[in-house]
Amino acid sequence: MFLIDDILLAPLKGIIFIGNKINEVIEKEMSDEGAIKERLMALQLKFEMDEIDVEEYDEREDELLQLLENISTEK
Repeated sequence: MFLIDDILLAPLKGIIFIGNKINEVIEKEMSDEGAIKERLMALQLKFEMDEIDVEEYDEREDELLQLLENISTEK
């Protein structure tokens, strides 16, 4: 009986495992100061090359700076 349950639940367990791994990667990315600073530099480069406008730049910059502030307050 348990073997049949394991076989039937294997796809669900796999999806849950993958979801957990994706969540770990996202949390790591969101708490890595270096990665956020790189994103800020890339954003500034896009702005300087006129790939984005001032409004979009300001909006994204505020989000990234807020993430950096959150990381620094957690430490």
